[in-house]
Amino acid sequence: MIPDAGPDGPHTIRTGVPAMLRPLSLTVLALALVACGGKAEKPVTPKTDAKGDLRYGRLVFKPCTLGGDTGQSVDAQCATLMAPENPAAPDGRRIGLAVAMIPAKNLAAADPVVIIAGGPGQSILDSYPMLHDALGDVRRSRNVLLMDARGTGGSHLLQCEELTGLDDTSAESEDPARMRALTERCRDRLAKNADLRFYGTAEHIRDLDLLRESIGVGRLNLAGISYGTRVAQQYAARYPKHTRTVTLDSIAPNTLVLGQEHAQNLDAAIKRQFARCVADTACKRNIGDPATLLAQVRTTLQGGGLAAVRYRDPTSGEWREEVPRFAHLGALLRFYAYRPESASMLPLILHDAAQGRYETLLSQARALSGDVGDSMALGMHLSVSCTEDPEIRSRPEDENTIMGNSIAEFIQAQCAVWPKGTRDPDFRKPLSGDVPVLAISGELDPVTPPRYGDDVVKTLPKGRHLVLPGQGHSVLTTGCMPKLYAQFVETADAKALDAECLKRLKASPPFAGYYGWEP
Repeated sequence: MIPDAGPDGPHTIRTGVPAMLRPLSLTVLALALVACGGKAEKPVTPKTDAKGDLRYGRLVFKPCTLGGDTGQSVDAQCATLMAPENPAAPDGRRIGLAVAMIPAKNLAAADPVVIIAGGPGQSILDSYPMLHDALGDVRRSRNVLLMDARGTGGSHLLQCEELTGLDDTSAESEDPARMRALTERCRDRLAKNADLRFYGTAEHIRDLDLLRESIGVGRLNLAGISYGTRVAQQYAARYPKHTRTVTLDSIAPNTLVLGQEHAQNLDAAIKRQFARCVADTACKRNIGDPATLLAQVRTTLQGGGLAAVRYRDPTSGEWREEVPRFAHLGALLRFYAYRPESASMLPLILHDAAQGRYETLLSQARALSGDVGDSMALGMHLSVSCTEDPEIRSRPEDENTIMGNSIAEFIQAQCAVWPKGTRDPDFRKPLSGDVPVLAISGELDPVTPPRYGDDVVKTLPKGRHLVLPGQGHSVLTTGCMPKLYAQFVETADAKALDAECLKRLKASPPFAGYYGWEP
């Protein structure tokens, strides 16, 4: 999930953009490389051939539009890269990988930027428009390349309609046996046209290097978001000579079992959010202690016996009628906490629910769960998780959390019937070496908390971790971060960044009523 830019804080700053944040020109960069004994690569510029097609190495691009059906659109150039489904069987089935390029505004440097989406299962071609404006400075001197990971978007999509059609807040969705049966149906259908063992991170990084080789460049500037940070780390470890810089936004360490710590992380993030309401005079006066309200609402919903509530579906506008259940509350807390500006509404929603007014809880739970289900290729998600994170287990310490052991139980049930690939023996090894790495985290991120970034940079002498105050998950577009990112890509020096501008950021104040927060 890629949020919009966050608010500025109250600190006084100088007007204008500090020189430290202005992107360096290619001329200055070349001189710096010479002075340091480095060698500047010859710029690689896509060229138009006699037929009017745009050629970048061996790939032929055609004009296209990204995100046209989302309300945000970006003009781009699109191509298809053919790759063997099974890397060990190059003469076997081949799949088409959707590639897009946003050309540099000026003369392009030799090393393009490659953005890698999260999930696992998100399409970068679909989600990129939300990043486009924030990458304006980077695009001055570099082509931006996007490639949907195999199994997502336009790259041999592996979607489980059997699961996306399941209401996340229904009783059926809480039954691991039912989820297992639906997963088997999806597996059998997808297996007719795909070998599900070959849609994980290992294949993704091979595809990325095939893309690099196909366009004829020596090195890439990788930027991964959430799960995409795992891909970026694995690529840099496997292909260090082809990696110029790595940017990790909302970091998933190689050592992390995806999903295992989510219940604990979510509870910790929600406690921090609730503490902000208690510390705010108006919120505490009008709403009270959100932790107490949460316990009250949770007990009521788990007790059952509530009457159906009529509310308007926020996605279709239609009136619906449902019985409030704990699954609604769980879905709301899980997805609202991704973004502080959304989490600031949680105390008010809980206050209403404690008074027996469940309309907002129901409508927001439906909107959030539907958005996530539609944006993830669940077949690809399972191919990644079942191969790479078999260690996930139910744990006693998670039993009393909001989510309990539900994630582990469902993943285990689904992976029991899903084909598995082969995990690299060094998969869990932390990234090391001299690759320049910029790691960035949101202070209030409930999914990939800042301590993950701290762990990753410990083994990276040219690594640096920046924490954005008051922010949540996925922060590349926030505040002055786009400027800092552009400077990092130009200089490949994370430690030289002047990150004082990030201190301007702060979290959205908690709602004290329907009018929002009080000044």
